[in-house]
Amino acid sequence: MIIDSPKLREETAVFKDRKQAGAVLAGMLKDFIGTKAVTLAIPAGGVPVAAVISEKLKLPLAVAVVSKITFPWDTEAGFGAVAFDGTVQLNDRLVRMVEMNKIEQQLQIDLARKKVERRTEQFAELAPIPDLRNKTVILVDDGVASGFTIKVSAAAIRRKKPERIIIAAPTGHRQALEKLDKEVETIYCPNVRSGPTFAVASAYENWYDVSEKEAIAILKQLTG
Repeated sequence: MIIDSPKLREETAVFKDRKQAGAVLAGMLKDFIGTKAVTLAIPAGGVPVAAVISEKLKLPLAVAVVSKITFPWDTEAGFGAVAFDGTVQLNDRLVRMVEMNKIEQQLQIDLARKKVERRTEQFAELAPIPDLRNKTVILVDDGVASGFTIKVSAAAIRRKKPERIIIAAPTGHRQALEKLDKEVETIYCPNVRSGPTFAVASAYENWYDVSEKEAIAILKQLTG
């Protein structure tokens, strides 16, 4: 089930920043205030959104590291993802399209795995993933474009036997959300947009790439 905000559908520049976007999501998730739910942020951009949700709903916050497996010639585009538990999923259609050989694929997978291992160790000092068995997990990112990385993260979380998984993202492409809807119990996404092109940044007035340093500072402030 996808729960959105009708007045924000197809609109752009609807959030001042990630903090305000987190507040909007917290309002949509108010039924979880003080429950045994756990908020999991996908770093780095999901951390400032999830921090607001965690604080307003009085829920614990942890970090679920996931990374795209990028192409050797394009560090922005990915053909798969690696999650915090070592889960690897490839976008087979893309792999076939670009005709990557197995050696090239494995090299990029190894690079992504090392990145995930480093980030997981780094974030675990501040926000380790707790026992998720029989709990509601609210998985947070700052937006859903293709949905592939958050799908891989949800698959890794599912292996920890939660009661249910909820995705919370301020903005998302309708087609990607509809695919994700088959993987989780509920999706909260106030700003749903469709069309041939989609950019997460278009939902925000103030957009920039969140650094690991900033994400860590937010977690220290919240946990300290």
